[in-house]
Amino acid sequence: MKHTLLIAVISLAALTACSQKSKFVEVRGAQFFIDDKPYYFLGTNLWYGCMLGRPGEAGNRPRLVAELDQLISMGINNLRVMGASEGLGLQDQIKPAIQPEPGVYDETLLQGLDFLLAEMGKRRMYAVVFLNNYWEWTGGMSQYTSWITGEEYPSPGDPRFTYWDLMKTSGRFYTNEKANELYCNYLRMLINRRNTITGLLYKDDLAIMAWQLANEPRPYPEEPNREQHFKDFSRWVDETAAFIKSLDPNHLVCTGNEGLGGCLWSEACYVESHQSEHIDYMTAHLWLLNWRWYDPLKAEETYPEAEKKALDYLQQHIAFAQKVGKPLTFEEFGIPRDLHAYSPDAPTTYRDRYLSTIFAAIYRSAKTGSAMAGSNFWGWGGLGQARDQETFVWQEGDDYTGDPPQEPQGRNSVFITDQSTIKILEKYAKLMNEL
Repeated sequence: MKHTLLIAVISLAALTACSQKSKFVEVRGAQFFIDDKPYYFLGTNLWYGCMLGRPGEAGNRPRLVAELDQLISMGINNLRVMGASEGLGLQDQIKPAIQPEPGVYDETLLQGLDFLLAEMGKRRMYAVVFLNNYWEWTGGMSQYTSWITGEEYPSPGDPRFTYWDLMKTSGRFYTNEKANELYCNYLRMLINRRNTITGLLYKDDLAIMAWQLANEPRPYPEEPNREQHFKDFSRWVDETAAFIKSLDPNHLVCTGNEGLGGCLWSEACYVESHQSEHIDYMTAHLWLLNWRWYDPLKAEETYPEAEKKALDYLQQHIAFAQKVGKPLTFEEFGIPRDLHAYSPDAPTTYRDRYLSTIFAAIYRSAKTGSAMAGSNFWGWGGLGQARDQETFVWQEGDDYTGDPPQEPQGRNSVFITDQSTIKILEKYAKLMNEL
């Protein structure tokens, strides 16, 4: 009788495990699947979710719950979120960081991530969790490099440093073995973490769709030894993705790379870095303002050509994904309000036009069965408000918006009051969900 009962318990556990496994987001060919059904999505970036999810006054759990409820009511069930931040919070960085010093972790922020994932799980939402950053706003690769070399962090917000100082310091991360050891120690800790709310190990959590190597990783930017830099980057992608897969065979892994714009405009680099057997799908980002394709102060003059370039860029990357045979997600794109205003009261005429165009193109391509699988527009500001209504600079204690702290708060954020934009999001989220 005891043996029969034990077998029944084991069988039930096996069935439960099998059932859970089937609900992880999977890749088959160039499509995502959940429970044997194709999964297409219109998602967003809510990078600051773990900051809101912190317990006590430091966080804002009521706001986070309200944001998630709003997003799910709009048909948005996929969120790209921050799962790592490093350093003591220099200029233009978020404060505090999850890892203020090597191997030291802020438990309140990790509990914030626990809460975010628990609440997403309740709503059948899926998180793409980025684990590092090429840019300064979370510390990222430059912080890991600085910890090992002892050199001062090259924040572009400090007048002693430039944008290129940061680019070169982050770019040296890929070949710094000791810096990568620190990074892998963090990965090991996080992926094996047990959620304090749900009791689930992160590697067993259905609310996680994918681990992302970093936010916008790209090769070292110097022209000399360009081909070697491409090889170093592809090797790092392959080895790091393999390491994550060794810790967690359940979840997908992706790069977080921008596409051509994050590969020094080299098709060979982009394709090769995504051909790794340990990378499950391809990513691309699209920044009309940053790439100087569009000037919001000369919108009528510059927008038509910028839109054409954007659509061409989208189609190029769909073709690359078709060639590699993996799904593609466009996970960062947006433009400022009219006349480059930051205030939530400013009109969004060109932004609405742009988002409608890109979402329509994504939907048309996905509907044909191409490799185009989903998008995460940048970014959701929701109920956030900038404290400083003159310069819109973020300081510790301010609301979080969709804009990281080194950028004006409100530049690319979609707020709850942007009703015309929200109607567009609802329309195309519904269409993608219906696929």
